[in-house]
Amino acid sequence: MTKQQQPPQDEYLANLRHSCAHLLASAVMKLWPNTKRAIGPAIDNGFYFDFEFEHPISERDFLKIEETMREIVSTWTSFERHELAAEQAKQEFPNNPYKHELIDEFSEQGKKLVTFYKSGDYWDLCKGGHCKRPNEELKHFKLLSIAGAYWRGNEKNPMLTRIYGTCFPTKEELDAYLCQLEEAKKRDHKKLGKELGLFTFSETVGKGLPMFTPKGATIRRILERFIVDEELKRGYLHVYTPDIANLALYKKSGHYPYYKDSMYAPIVIDDEEYMLRPMTCPHHFELYLSEQHSYRDLPIRFAELAQLYRYEQSGELMGLLRVRTFCLADAHIICRPSQAKSEAHAVLDLIDFVCKKLGLEQGKHYRYRLSLGNRADEKKYYKDDASWDFAENILREVLQERSAEYFEAKREAAFYGPKIDIQMQNANEKEDTAFTVQYDFVMPKRFHLTYINEQGKEEETVVIHRSSIGAIERIIAFLIEHYGGAFPTWLAPIQVVLIPISEKHVNHARTYAKTLQEKGHRVLVDDKDYPMQAKIRTHTLQKVPYLGIIGDREVASHTISVRSRDHGDLKAMTLEAFMKRLASED
Repeated sequence: MTKQQQPPQDEYLANLRHSCAHLLASAVMKLWPNTKRAIGPAIDNGFYFDFEFEHPISERDFLKIEETMREIVSTWTSFERHELAAEQAKQEFPNNPYKHELIDEFSEQGKKLVTFYKSGDYWDLCKGGHCKRPNEELKHFKLLSIAGAYWRGNEKNPMLTRIYGTCFPTKEELDAYLCQLEEAKKRDHKKLGKELGLFTFSETVGKGLPMFTPKGATIRRILERFIVDEELKRGYLHVYTPDIANLALYKKSGHYPYYKDSMYAPIVIDDEEYMLRPMTCPHHFELYLSEQHSYRDLPIRFAELAQLYRYEQSGELMGLLRVRTFCLADAHIICRPSQAKSEAHAVLDLIDFVCKKLGLEQGKHYRYRLSLGNRADEKKYYKDDASWDFAENILREVLQERSAEYFEAKREAAFYGPKIDIQMQNANEKEDTAFTVQYDFVMPKRFHLTYINEQGKEEETVVIHRSSIGAIERIIAFLIEHYGGAFPTWLAPIQVVLIPISEKHVNHARTYAKTLQEKGHRVLVDDKDYPMQAKIRTHTLQKVPYLGIIGDREVASHTISVRSRDHGDLKAMTLEAFMKRLASED
């Protein structure tokens, strides 16, 4: 058995980084005494602290903050724990509503004492978790960035200034991490997306609403055609359902109370409330109910490239990874309980095939997470312990039978059942869910999804929800970062740029381009009036897989001088030979 428990954040590193957050706050308060402090936790790969400054600061202030931190830490020999009553604790933070709110929360409205930790002349409200010898251990730190952050993540609250930093036990580890960050910046899909002209955002159109350029739309279209064709081969029935539905549909499914905060507000039409759809599940269930089904029909696999709409807070939006509208390669497999395991296996077969095509390796670029519910939380999770046990065991067995490494995570399940999440890291090593396989025993009850069995009696189905390639926007972001913008030939928006050396070679280049296009290749002829070497540099920076140079020699010999992005100068070759090479990479 290869199941792994989710690795906890290294306790020592977490304590070290939380201690460094205290040190950052101490330096800020020394430099700007009227600043209001909020919170400063350790996070993956670092820490942050939120402040309300009287006057704006910027990353230009980081050098003096770091210098002050180094001065201060020499006096910090330990962290001393103290306890105070709530009212006394509030006196330590006059006119600081953030600390007062935390004190009320930690003290349960004054019923309990709250803890403070003191080091040197600085002390702060804190539950603990620090290094033992700060003056010896807090040496290798770096402030990284500054951002706005709503208090408690709620955009109705004040906007605070968040300073991010990191800290490591050794200089070598810090230097290696900073080098890694520099590489990540080069691969950031937001940066590359702009440089390569793939997508854009407009404040006039609206936040979190991406627009794909012709080049970006080409990548999207390739992925969409690829996944639809592959799903059709595997027995999926592709459908279309509307982007809007009556609010009663989401109340029937139960999504409205569970996901109300992430849905857009209802639209009133003819005295009825409608809503932009945040998911396709109930639409597909209504399709199933449009006719009666027998056991011979099952499994039925409804699939759709569905445009969905979900409200993300402004502070949570991030490039194509977190948007307010996205296209999900969604599907719902309606089947008998006895078919659920084999269908889950088939879905993971499809996902593994997709990942291999995209150049992603299990264990290196993605991993499995078995997301479980919380039986004690009846507000969030449907109350049916036996069904939860059965469903969780089915998915666990699927992973074990595949000898797949995975970890388990509580409270990550959907309200209607557990799921297998395929977790991928972006260039900044933040993990996001790319694809999912969910076992649903709730919706069949809510929608009365049944079939006629061999004895002519009605039986209840189960549903497997799955996304094969996930949200198209998100997978494009992952692929931009994975390839650093240098897409494989089959996925590159422009596969070939033909460069005529002079005006007299343009018609020859256009003739070659037409032949290539007729074979389905994506070709551009650069006949603009600027030097050939400048053209080569421009398209090299655009990471085009192949450049074809056409001059007198190439015209006379009916060849193209080909330069490969990945393999350098390939010399002259016939058009037929070049097309054969392109076809082998499609």
